[in-house]
Amino acid sequence: MNITLIPARIACQSRTAAYGFAAAAVSVLPAWAQEGAEGAADAAPAAAAASDDNLSVGKLIVDAGPIGWCIILLSVVALALIIEAFVSMKRDKLAPPDQIDEIQALFDEGQYQEAMNLCEDEPNYFTRVCAAGIAKIGHEFEVMEKSIEEMGDEESIKLHQKIGWLSLISNVAPMMGLLGTVSGMVSAFNTIATSGGQASPAELASGISVALLTTLFGLIVAIPTSAAFAFLRNRMVRTVIETGAIVEDLFERFRPGHSSNQ
Repeated sequence: MNITLIPARIACQSRTAAYGFAAAAVSVLPAWAQEGAEGAADAAPAAAAASDDNLSVGKLIVDAGPIGWCIILLSVVALALIIEAFVSMKRDKLAPPDQIDEIQALFDEGQYQEAMNLCEDEPNYFTRVCAAGIAKIGHEFEVMEKSIEEMGDEESIKLHQKIGWLSLISNVAPMMGLLGTVSGMVSAFNTIATSGGQASPAELASGISVALLTTLFGLIVAIPTSAAFAFLRNRMVRTVIETGAIVEDLFERFRPGHSSNQ
C-alpha cells in the first residue's frame, strides 16, 4: 500500500463523516426548533396567567393581611383629609378679597358696628381676627393689639390641627408597615421551627410576602401624605402671615399718634 495515499483517504473519510453529521443535524434541528417553539407557546400563556394572578391588586391586598388592610384604611382617611384641606384652606377661603375690601371700606367710613356684623355673619380666619380687634375698639391700642394676636394664634392653631392628622398618618403608616414586616418574619421563622428546619420555600413565602407587602403599603401611604402635609403647612403659614399683615395695617389707624387716628 502506498503510504502517501493514507492521509488522502483519511481526509476523504473525515469529509464524508462531516457531511453525514451535517445532514443529520439539518434534519433534526427543525424538529427541535418546532418542539421548542411549541413548548414556549404553551408556557407563555401559563406564565402570563401566573404573572397576572400574582400581581393582581386584589391578591396583594388579601396577602397583606389585617395590618395591610389597616394601612389601606389609613390611606383612605389621608386622602379625605388632603382633599378637605386643599378645598378649605385656600387663600380665598381663609381671607376672601371681597370681604377684605368691604371691611376696609367700612373702617374708612367709621362704621365699626357694621364691620362687626359682617365678621359675625361670614366667619373665617380673617373675619374672626378682625372681630377680636373690633370688639376692643375704645380700649388702649395695646389691648386691641393683644386681642388680635391672641385670636390669630388661636385660629392658626386650629388650622394646624386640621393638617396635623396628616403628619400623624405619615408617621404611623411606615411604623405599621414595620410591624407587618416583623410579624411576617416571625411567622416565617415559626414555620422553619415547626418543620425542623426542613421548610420549603413555598411554606416560607406566605410570611415573607406579608413582611414585604406591609412595608410597601406603609411607604406608599407615608410618602405622598408627608409631601401633602409639607405643602399644606407652607401654604397655611404663608396665608397666616399675609392675613396678619392685612389686619395689622387695618388697625394701624388706632395706634396713638397715627395721622388717621380717630
